[in-house]
Amino acid sequence: MKYLILLTLLLSLSEAKEATVVQLFSVQTLKVAQSSHSKQMKSFGFVTIDDSLVYDVSPRFGGYIEVLYANKLYKKVTKGQALARVYSPEVLKAKDEYINSLRYSKNKAMSKSALTKLKLLKIPHAEIKNIQKDRTLTTLIAPSSGYIFKKNINNKAAFNAKQTLFEIVNLKNVWVEVKIHQNQRELLRSIKTFTLTTPSSKEIFTASNAGIYPTLDAKEESYTLRLEVKNKNLYLKPGMYMRVAMKQAPQNYLTLPTTAVIRKNGVFYVFVVGEYEGEYEPLQIEVEVLNPDTYIVKSGLMAGDEVVNNALFMMDSDAQVNGLY
Repeated sequence: MKYLILLTLLLSLSEAKEATVVQLFSVQTLKVAQSSHSKQMKSFGFVTIDDSLVYDVSPRFGGYIEVLYANKLYKKVTKGQALARVYSPEVLKAKDEYINSLRYSKNKAMSKSALTKLKLLKIPHAEIKNIQKDRTLTTLIAPSSGYIFKKNINNKAAFNAKQTLFEIVNLKNVWVEVKIHQNQRELLRSIKTFTLTTPSSKEIFTASNAGIYPTLDAKEESYTLRLEVKNKNLYLKPGMYMRVAMKQAPQNYLTLPTTAVIRKNGVFYVFVVGEYEGEYEPLQIEVEVLNPDTYIVKSGLMAGDEVVNNALFMMDSDAQVNGLY
């Protein structure tokens, strides 16, 4: 059914209100068109440690701390840096065996066996090279650059073989764990760009999708998405809050501005321009939100169809009473 906006209504209004009424009844129309857009999602997340960049310092021998260089938690260290100087009876014995094999034995196999034993104990190459000058103490070195996140040893303390003395975390790459509602999972498949910001910096970080954890938070109905971020200047630290913007590659959609669509009782309508001037027909359509200002038209309209841009204006009382929409 169609209805007509009667211009004679204007004549019944007072001259004092004439300017306002004319503006109110100014009906603007537009044509439905294809346009290129990128769907976006926004969420939040927190920086966490990249598990693959966590290193334990667990000596393969027991001993005693003589000098502790890495004496503070969260101390920054570099790969190969000395963490402690230790005395180990087991290492001292292995060193003596190697020295004696070099001095008194012409059996190369014996020397090679003694050297292999030192290597298996993870004695630093430089220390083995200078074994004749200093054999009493052994140096524990950092296997990677990073920060000491755990320190389980103190000055002059004893330790056992396989005991974890330090945990070193390299922050050159970090993870950001993001909450994704289960209804957004399908859209996530087409997301190509992830940009992250934090309230404490103006820098914009980019990330890559490392996958979704195979568990669902039943209370929040959400999955956890893991993003991998290159932390070039080591600014990002575990626990830091991040704002996450996710954007898919551009695609062509049939779109309308939100002003052209009206929702009533859970159903979406537009007003299509009729055959005669001033005639408009309410039409039910199916839409999907693209962004706060735009709908994607999924059904009901075709490219080139002309509709009213200010749909809210068209909801006059006469149309509602007659059940047009």
